Amino acid sequence: MKKNDVITGVCENYTYNGHGVVRVDGFPLFVKHMLFNEEAEIIVTMVKKHYGYGKIKRLLRQSEERVEPLCPLAGKCGGCQLQHMSCTHQAYFKKKQVEGVMRRIAQISTPVNDVAMMDNGWYYRNKAQIPFQMKQERIISGFYRIHSNDVVDMEQCLIQHPIMNRVHQIVKQYLREGHELQGLRHLLIKYARSSDEVMVVFITAKEHETDWQPLVTVLCEQIPQIKSIMLNINKRSDNVILGDKEILLYGQPFISDHIFDLSFRIAMKSFYQVNPQQTEVLYRAVTELAQLSGNETVLDCYCGVGTIGLCLAKQAKKVIGIEIIPEAIENAKENAKRNHIENAEFICADAKTYAKELSDAKQKIDVVIVDPPRKGCDEQVLASIAEMEAKRIVYVSCDVATQARDIERLKQYGYHAVTLQPVDMFPQTYAVECVCLLEHSDILNKQ
Repeated sequence: MKKNDVITGVCENYTYNGHGVVRVDGFPLFVKHMLFNEEAEIIVTMVKKHYGYGKIKRLLRQSEERVEPLCPLAGKCGGCQLQHMSCTHQAYFKKKQVEGVMRRIAQISTPVNDVAMMDNGWYYRNKAQIPFQMKQERIISGFYRIHSNDVVDMEQCLIQHPIMNRVHQIVKQYLREGHELQGLRHLLIKYARSSDEVMVVFITAKEHETDWQPLVTVLCEQIPQIKSIMLNINKRSDNVILGDKEILLYGQPFISDHIFDLSFRIAMKSFYQVNPQQTEVLYRAVTELAQLSGNETVLDCYCGVGTIGLCLAKQAKKVIGIEIIPEAIENAKENAKRNHIENAEFICADAKTYAKELSDAKQKIDVVIVDPPRKGCDEQVLASIAEMEAKRIVYVSCDVATQARDIERLKQYGYHAVTLQPVDMFPQTYAVECVCLLEHSDILNKQ
């Protein structure tokens, strides 16, 4: 087999990112946008030693689960990968993804619950980071082409809230009218669904505060929901989006949102779930699996602005939250005050370091919540959690592979996965959130 060969094959499985798997004499070919059990003529686009890539030339047998993508940029923009799949098939794909990863990496056969899906998987995102580039003397902005630094120019994104699309359009139009804003790299937009508040952040390599004031005026006149406009200075040359210095151009340095009956303050650098509707579904799952009776001390690692910990506080004796980002911890403390929650303590520290301090101090922890970054938990964090002899760990992750790796590591400390609940936080994409309950039978019996 070589590049540009045309072969005929049937899709028998999926890769983690939704490519169809076609085997030719045992050799796997990964085919973009091909669905399970479809037959097609396929053009080979790349051949490596153990696998290759291809694209559909002509469908010979089409799946009933295939749908027409709503976005005209589907297949070009790297933001959505599954628009060609029906909602029911996306649920099937994501459940199979979790099952396969847990079997292969965690080496467990714990049954996976059906994916908690959205009723309508469009216009749900409350956060966007939009890159700007000059191309052929024209300003373009949108999202990156998959596996590329090239920006696919777009006017609106169908998974972003409409008001965020409107902010993006105004900024782009302002620039295309000839207004010069030196060094604009990204536009960061955050939206709070419950309060209808908007935060706008200009991320630039140059510090010229006065240059931005006319655009600030235009935005505030056209979108009164804007409550915060910030300037973030990032002079780095890597792929880190936010810099260290920020300047308030308008309003306040935060917006406010609600989860259940709790109010939360969200700053520019604060982590906050991007799908507000599914966040409540996710946190209900966490609450159910934590099984709190009111007598437990809960450790919330990677707590962000305190959302999970504060949602659990009413059912716990005490909550201790750990987060390395100072702005997030300040938000978490403020969020505890504004919700009149007095049994929650938030510590600005590296989870690895502080978890070790807690275990060394013999701090009694009954339940541990971990919601780490995509890279998963540090091994020292897992070791320290085990030393605390927590009876339950509720592990929340947006990367099932690193979650499975950590579940496998926790087995050496006697923890086993009891429940796996996937939640569709990112419709139209191959990403899936998963909540795992791990228990230690010896500790449960001892306590």
